[in-house]
Amino acid sequence: MTELKKVGIAIFKRLLFLLLIILLAIWTKPLWEEPVRDIIPDAVSDTFSSAGDFINDVIDNDFYFRQVSDQTTSFFNSMTGSETEREYEQVETPELTTPEEQSFSIGNVEIGDTRNQVEEVYGEAERQSENEYGVEWFTYHENYQNFMMVAYDEQEMVRGLFTNQDLLSSQHDIALGDPKTFVNETLGEPEEMIRNGWFNYKIESEGEYDVYHMDGTYVTMFYDLHEADEVTAVQLIDEDLESAKSTLYTPGSEALKEGLEYQLFDLTNATRVKQELSILEWDEAVRETARKHSTDMAVNQFFSHTNLQNQSPFERMEADDIAFTSAGENLAYGQFSSIFAHQGLLNSLGHRENILHEDFTHLGVGVDFNESDQPFYTENFFSNRLY
Repeated sequence: MTELKKVGIAIFKRLLFLLLIILLAIWTKPLWEEPVRDIIPDAVSDTFSSAGDFINDVIDNDFYFRQVSDQTTSFFNSMTGSETEREYEQVETPELTTPEEQSFSIGNVEIGDTRNQVEEVYGEAERQSENEYGVEWFTYHENYQNFMMVAYDEQEMVRGLFTNQDLLSSQHDIALGDPKTFVNETLGEPEEMIRNGWFNYKIESEGEYDVYHMDGTYVTMFYDLHEADEVTAVQLIDEDLESAKSTLYTPGSEALKEGLEYQLFDLTNATRVKQELSILEWDEAVRETARKHSTDMAVNQFFSHTNLQNQSPFERMEADDIAFTSAGENLAYGQFSSIFAHQGLLNSLGHRENILHEDFTHLGVGVDFNESDQPFYTENFFSNRLY
């Protein structure tokens, strides 16, 4: 037997032995979970922080099991020489041109363009889903690259645009990655209040975004607080579409509930691709787990990872027969849309870690509304890989 074959057999035996240990740990989890939880140091068992309406509550067994999963992956990679790889090929960014009619365009699309003009370039949308303006976001991308969302009115004219990728062009030479200071110096002081015929509301962004009213459009610049306040996304909403809202919170409906769920899912994947991470797979079963928790919080007026029956996210997932080796949960409450919820979650370190966790493979999002039509968002991430 050659030396190379001997080495190969030895490596295979070590991998098989490690796999048996992992399986044994999973099968015997009920016997050791509580004792292990009791001895985890306080320093890593529970943390709490806040960012606006966002709560980050790192639950002890979440932290512990995630670390076990990470260490196992690292060990296998060191044995085999493999690394986490993207599940898609890189797509070229289109050549951007300076907008002609508006101050800003996204993917060379401007407010006032037609749906035919958009789809001549980008083809049919990957998804249509209802948004808070009573119209639909049409989502265009290729494996979540060159990601943009477009809202059309009844005449199929562009009335809303969003991107969190490098598709922004401007007459003011503002692009994604520019610092907030440059935006403020270039565009001046942002709006303090949005006014329409039905109601006014004060903008209290805590530095996470600025809103400008220009060219008959509300331009929202979102900033990444953990990347030197750089522009990380932009939303353009026609002022007529904004003023058509008759209430602060859009009345909840099944269509809006589903729309916000899929939009948050798509935004998460667009962010992961931007960071060269793998695309998460939608999981219908864990979506139901997430939605039940959002409904529970909305109906019973609480906001916590632990429900009123003292169940953790992981216990709720297990009760719904979700098999996982690592998992995480993000919660948000009261944001007008999935766009604002997602950008806020990214600016909270604990939530950001879940969104960008390289080992997660699946995601389900659940949304529901309280009596005031304020949305509750629950994201349940997980992986069921044993390597």
